[in-house]
Amino acid sequence: MGARAAVCQVRRTTCPRLDIATRYGHTERRDKLMLTANTMITSGLTHTYITGGGGVRLHVVETGNPRGRAILFVHGTSQSWLTWRRQMSSDLANDHRLVALDLRGHGQSDKPREGYADTMLWANDILAVTRELHMEQPVLCGWSYGPIVILDYVREYGEDDIGGVSFVDGLTKLGSDEALSVLSPKMLSLVPGFFATEAEETVRSLTSLLRMCFVQEPSSEDLYLMLGYNVAVPPYVRQALFSRSLNNDDLLPTIRKPVLVVHGAQDPVVNPAIIDQYKASITHAQIQLMPDAGHAPFWDDAETFNEHLRTFCESL
Repeated sequence: MGARAAVCQVRRTTCPRLDIATRYGHTERRDKLMLTANTMITSGLTHTYITGGGGVRLHVVETGNPRGRAILFVHGTSQSWLTWRRQMSSDLANDHRLVALDLRGHGQSDKPREGYADTMLWANDILAVTRELHMEQPVLCGWSYGPIVILDYVREYGEDDIGGVSFVDGLTKLGSDEALSVLSPKMLSLVPGFFATEAEETVRSLTSLLRMCFVQEPSSEDLYLMLGYNVAVPPYVRQALFSRSLNNDDLLPTIRKPVLVVHGAQDPVVNPAIIDQYKASITHAQIQLMPDAGHAPFWDDAETFNEHLRTFCESL
């Protein structure tokens, strides 16, 4: 543990004034209060930078009850912490400490050219956030690609320091025919556009992906905000994430801590049949199939999703 922890030089660093709304074209006024050189509050959200694996700066956002069970939200490919707005601004904050990060290569976090294939770096990113923010037995909640990152952490550091995990319409393997089999043909047809260096092609593919994620298309304001933080991720990051080759079939049956699997029944990106794989591999997992949700159940039916997450946390 000592050698591994040394890789992750955990410290807070100076956080510049972050105006997420302006950066992504969202013009709603946001009051700001600088607390220290290291943190800032924006509409009740505390923003900070934490140094993760290999010295990469990670942007982390926190809100909620500091005495409650901590939940660390881990977004998917080409997304940002803003993915979780309907959780961070919900009444989950009354009882829980809510933390969301921008993964390396995303949002306000650093975007290095290399390192995305290294399991240890991803694991150290999660370790950095949980340790620096003194998160005791947090629930790690990952969407889509997010469970891959959570499993990177579990593989390297085990489960002793976490309370449980939640996989939301999530993947657990990459780089094989078996891994691709759970992704829809329409989703796979968009992948080349994710890697394109020509802006128009990238925007077309990412816009199509976003529209696939939801049962009911978001408002124009929300859609453009989402497109903004998707496009802000460089194509080389998306390509690196999709180029990983890994299989967690050996790891899933060893998980001892409680597991919540949530999946939208109308998901057109990751086939809901993947739930059967979860049931077979993690026999104690709690399964919630949400009938009125697609690939993003935390957005399509945020109230129901939040209640599932709340009930899970209260059971720990």
